[in-house]
Amino acid sequence: MLNNELKAGILRMEGTNNEEEAFYSLKRSGFNSQYIHVSEIGKKRLEDYDLLFIPGGFSAGDYIRAGSIFAARLLPYMHDLERFIDSGKILIGVCNGFQVLSELGLLPDTDGKKNRNMVLAVNNSNRFECRYTYVRYTSKNRIFKKYFSGKIFQVPVAHMEGKVIFDSDKTLDGVIDNDQMLFQYTNEDGTDSSYPWNPNGSVMDIAALSNRTGNVIGLMPHPERVYYNYQLMHDDKFYENGTGKLFFDSLYEYTEKLSS
Repeated sequence: MLNNELKAGILRMEGTNNEEEAFYSLKRSGFNSQYIHVSEIGKKRLEDYDLLFIPGGFSAGDYIRAGSIFAARLLPYMHDLERFIDSGKILIGVCNGFQVLSELGLLPDTDGKKNRNMVLAVNNSNRFECRYTYVRYTSKNRIFKKYFSGKIFQVPVAHMEGKVIFDSDKTLDGVIDNDQMLFQYTNEDGTDSSYPWNPNGSVMDIAALSNRTGNVIGLMPHPERVYYNYQLMHDDKFYENGTGKLFFDSLYEYTEKLSS
């Protein structure tokens, strides 16, 4: 039985445009979905939510850098965000949300000091990449292990700045050693990860990262756009579930266990 008392807060501001897909995906998997505009933080306490989700889009028109203004709007509440993270609850950012988490220094955060040591740079193609690709799960993170281990999943991407670059080999080594690389781009049978399967040129074909403790998650693909199987392409549309359902069910089941 679904516990609709589990609240998912979807952070948004001017320019976010994937909050509705996130709202309904979270709701379909069991959460009580609620929007939180950045101007409402304080009136709405982040600690009252069981999961926080930063959606995709072009927050503040992506002026300066993608996600930088959204991150600046959240900086006054960093203490609240850190307390939320330290409680073990999930903070997740998709696409523009991933860029926001990077700007805040919450990802990859290999040393726990919240220093900014990665960037989501302009795609190698120097253009907006909007289409389907595939990812495989490359982690032991307990949130997604049940549904994603040993399989390849179709997902859509839609971004101009999605290339993961770290400031040093030391940071990359930390990501690997801490098991922070959640998903990697690949083709449908796992034999090729060159362009166009890796749509941006990310180091090691990284599609998604977590922090050291595994509960801050950033990914460039959009699972909220393929909740149902019929939203997938080719033979994948005949699967029992869409990639998104498995993804959001994973978030719900982890959160339910955490709250029990």
